[in-house]
Amino acid sequence: MTIEADVSVGSVNGGKLPGFLVRPEDGGTPGPALVMIYELFGATPEMRRIARELARAGYTVLMPDLFARGRVRSLCVASTMTTMTTGRGAALGDCESARRWLADQPTVDPERIGVIGFCMGGGFALLLSQTGRYRVAVPFYGRTAARVEPLCPVIASFGGRDLEFADGYPQRLEADLAERGIPHDVKVYPDAGHSFMTRTPGVTGAIAQRLPIRAAYHEPSATDATERVLGFLEEHL
Repeated sequence: MTIEADVSVGSVNGGKLPGFLVRPEDGGTPGPALVMIYELFGATPEMRRIARELARAGYTVLMPDLFARGRVRSLCVASTMTTMTTGRGAALGDCESARRWLADQPTVDPERIGVIGFCMGGGFALLLSQTGRYRVAVPFYGRTAARVEPLCPVIASFGGRDLEFADGYPQRLEADLAERGIPHDVKVYPDAGHSFMTRTPGVTGAIAQRLPIRAAYHEPSATDATERVLGFLEEHL
């Protein structure tokens, strides 16, 4: 069983940041937690589904709404994407605020917080992996143009049909982690495209499948990736 709530997080950038929190029922002992950064479509039902699955596996999950700052959503999305690409911007402060909020919760062990992200959120997970504030980073089909040197263990997953990564980015990431002795698990699923962990409905989903990124849910890859991630988290978080 899990407990979930919409929460309000004070941000280092000022004001309040809404978020979605889901956690296991109280077990009496503070446990591990994850800051979860959503994909470009925001806090969709699919993102909440994944958060709930992680909570059922024993993790408290906080998904901050990075697109909630400001009155014009399109500008918030553009600003957040710019931060993910460049490694500079207010959204990183919002992510840090989410981590601090989690660390203050009585059901969370502040020394056992990781970060997981999807698509855009995967880029953020890589950026945050080098701060020294997370025990583990879990990027799904994410990247950033900024140079990143993760300091914590990393488990990353990519789709082989996703042409965004046809330039060998996953292989370069793995080589860097291996060279620096960072525990890692980087896997490319040859039959999957972008966003293989989530279902994008309607016209948007149909269009996404025809783009070069070949975005579509791929159950065998999603199942294997979930098992890998849970095993990696069990070991490192």
